[in-house]
Amino acid sequence: MDLQLQSLTDTLDMADHRVRMGADNSARVWPTGFDVLDANLQGGFRSGDLILIGGPQGMGKTTWVLQVARNIARQGRPVLYFCYEHDQTTMLIRLVALEAGLIGGIDAPSINRIRATFEANDGLGRSLSQRLSDTSGGAEALEVVREYSDRLTVHRSSGSKTTIEVIKETVEAVTEKHGTAPFVCIDYLQKIPMPGVPEEEKTTEIVTQVKDMALDHGVPTLCVVASDKEGIQKGKRMRVNHMRGSSALAYEADTVLMLNNKYDVVARHHLVFDAGNVERYNHWAILSIEKNRSGLTGVDMEFPKRFEQSRFETRGRLVREKLVDERVFVE
Repeated sequence: MDLQLQSLTDTLDMADHRVRMGADNSARVWPTGFDVLDANLQGGFRSGDLILIGGPQGMGKTTWVLQVARNIARQGRPVLYFCYEHDQTTMLIRLVALEAGLIGGIDAPSINRIRATFEANDGLGRSLSQRLSDTSGGAEALEVVREYSDRLTVHRSSGSKTTIEVIKETVEAVTEKHGTAPFVCIDYLQKIPMPGVPEEEKTTEIVTQVKDMALDHGVPTLCVVASDKEGIQKGKRMRVNHMRGSSALAYEADTVLMLNNKYDVVARHHLVFDAGNVERYNHWAILSIEKNRSGLTGVDMEFPKRFEQSRFETRGRLVREKLVDERVFVE
């Protein structure tokens, strides 16, 4: 059956057949592992969807996307991560730090300690596991990563060579390897090269083609997006209109998420009347649903930051405080 040309009668018949036969429709839903977000997305992201996440510099966009990728891989599903910013070893170090933090809590080795272990050159012949055996959770973290490492493929992408055609070919190869389509991450969207396309049209062409790929291959595609100059100013709340390059980003996406530092976006009176909130709020990230074709928009959630372990806490809550677009209080 040609899925590009299909009457609604055929679509309805296929859906009815799946339900009557007890087919697992949950295969279309990809939980992120962040509880409040999944609840507001009716279970998670969906196959064929384009999801964008933005935020100021240093807000942990890569950390969050990699953690989602890890959560999905641990569910037993394949993940393909196109990374234009870091190599595979850097991403592996982040994953080990994340797992160690989940195992050892506050006593777990920091990402700096994990990095030092991976970069050791003393020639003593000790393995990574042996070098982390004196830490709380470090050696165990290596084993956890090894359990799902075959399902999480990191593609060291190039801003000059990793075109949309390369991305499609790699998605097809991973699909063939695992027998099922992967969850796709692109970090970050505007780095995909578009030879021959004028600069002012580049972002529009990129996001259009990535959206087409997500639909054609039935893969949920989560992309980090860069912000414009205004969006990265300190004390500003990054919104969907601050995404750099084109209004097509907001139009093409099925879901748009924004990460902001809680201290930067909370209303002034929460800081003036309780100075202790200044320190507390700097340890929380606000994750906002700015667009959601499948449900509610304008939902603001908050999650604790654990950047010393390259992760966020996955148990969050809805924001209770009033938020603003620009901080007007300076301590």
